[in-house]
Amino acid sequence: MFDVTQFMTDRTDLPVATFEWGAIQWLCNEELSPGAKQTLGITHILPGRTNPRHFHPNCEEVLYLLSGCGRHSFGDGFIELQPGMTIRIPAGVTHNLTNTGSELLTCLIAFNSGHRETVFLE
Repeated sequence: MFDVTQFMTDRTDLPVATFEWGAIQWLCNEELSPGAKQTLGITHILPGRTNPRHFHPNCEEVLYLLSGCGRHSFGDGFIELQPGMTIRIPAGVTHNLTNTGSELLTCLIAFNSGHRETVFLE
């Protein structure tokens, strides 16, 4: 039998990384749960703010918009996102998200690697 607690986290115990544009809280990754093959987090983007343009060379990202509205860049294009919408960003595709609304934008982000790599372009 194994100890199931080694496979779980409690959001109330996890740190939040804050930035000028908002915040990210990692819920699961290789660092939080050794051996994890996925990364999961919650991102908040402040009204009128944008996270830096970037890409992930080693994994794809799935982003699910929980609240707020935004404009997501995707390579050379853009897509407008509203709550309930999901976007899958393949590895290597440049992207970022701008909060176009007046309320906090919140999204769930997932990666198919426990150790996601990020390359910032700005």
